[in-house]
Amino acid sequence: MAEGSYFSPGIETMDRGSLDALIDERVRYTVSYAAEHSPFYRHWFKENSINPKEIRVHEDLLSLPIVSGHTIREHQPPATEGFPFLSADWQDIFSIQETSGTSGNPKSFFLTWEDWKRYAEKYARSFVSQGFSDKDKVVVCASYGMNVGANTMTIAAQRIGMGIIPLGKCTFEARVLKNYLPTSIVGSVYKLLRLARRLSAEGIRPEETSIEKLVAGGESFSPESRSYLAQLWGCPVYNTYGSTEGTMCGECREIDGLHVPEDLVHLDVYDPQMQSFVKDGECGRAVLTTLLPVGGKSGMLLLNYDTEDTTVVLSRDRCACGRTHMRIVNPEREAETVWVSGSPFNRVDIESAVFQSESMEYISGEYESFVTSPEGISPDPGVATLTVRFECFDPDRCDRQLVEDRFTGRFFRHKPGLKKLYEEGSFVLAFEYAAPRGLLIFGQKGRPRRLVDRRKR
Repeated sequence: MAEGSYFSPGIETMDRGSLDALIDERVRYTVSYAAEHSPFYRHWFKENSINPKEIRVHEDLLSLPIVSGHTIREHQPPATEGFPFLSADWQDIFSIQETSGTSGNPKSFFLTWEDWKRYAEKYARSFVSQGFSDKDKVVVCASYGMNVGANTMTIAAQRIGMGIIPLGKCTFEARVLKNYLPTSIVGSVYKLLRLARRLSAEGIRPEETSIEKLVAGGESFSPESRSYLAQLWGCPVYNTYGSTEGTMCGECREIDGLHVPEDLVHLDVYDPQMQSFVKDGECGRAVLTTLLPVGGKSGMLLLNYDTEDTTVVLSRDRCACGRTHMRIVNPEREAETVWVSGSPFNRVDIESAVFQSESMEYISGEYESFVTSPEGISPDPGVATLTVRFECFDPDRCDRQLVEDRFTGRFFRHKPGLKKLYEEGSFVLAFEYAAPRGLLIFGQKGRPRRLVDRRKR
């Protein structure tokens, strides 16, 4: 059970010196555990001439090679007969999980009950930091199954004393809100937006329901879409970032970056070449390392794992909430970043430009976008067109000039390189408008691809 405003106050408020010492102790134990129990890492250390006993502090992790999702897939069936990443006896494995497989074949993960408790610990800390207590009832709109998210939240809720309504989807009937009076919903931004609109169509004002706060996760999102969602529901929206690999970071009520549970997962930020750490405040690739408490077991641990997400360390100072664990910017998927003549933009940049307050009178926030170039030209010369298609409430009554002006102004605000290309005519913005449910993404299964690069490679 949580104590005051912290779930584990002794750990969450530990001074930086003591926290760093604890991290280093767990780095040493985790590396030693990997060498003893993981066939993959035993071979990996030998192949790369690494003496595990020489990895003493977290800075030493920089000397280790990077592993990735591709590495995991190369060391599981059908590529191998067994699972070299397995790091515990089969009788100690409580569950077998898989990633969603959105970027390739699903990756297999093996969790002991100790792993589950550590995963739940991370979510419990986030929930309590967001003001949850045993008085809350939460609708979980994350899927229950091979992914860990929904089950982890459920275990975390039990430890806090919260009640869970495990629906798994955001398509539930309005009676759930009327009958059970939940205080919160966990789901992605777009699921929560669609639910709000469906309730409004049924004559129910979302801001007048029992919902006191929302937790958004599952994918990165923009400050603008969060603000619009908070306006629709009339309550704060908190961010969480989690994965089967074990990241699980969350905002506190200060909404000033996501706290990383540094005693349970070590997160470094590497430069784009993956050669060195970047300074705090600089953007880079998030690389995580599982941290086990001395004497702990893990079904599958990861050292120097490239999450393929980009982020920035905001601060390692004590947060206004009292927590000392470092805070990071909401990570973005590297796979959702497109480059034009050395200038990058991410799906979140497009989302920020879509959710302009004046535009939301005409468009729903649903969109899809495509990057194209003249036929036969590769992406390299930088001749590119970004076409954005908006879902409109009524295409015939949409103030298209307003929508396009607001989009263009916001999109180029922090993209001087792209703005210069635009002014030179080598980067073009084009806009299209669709009727309700008229976008291609509505016919796709799984998570929609809202930014697609169609240029020839």
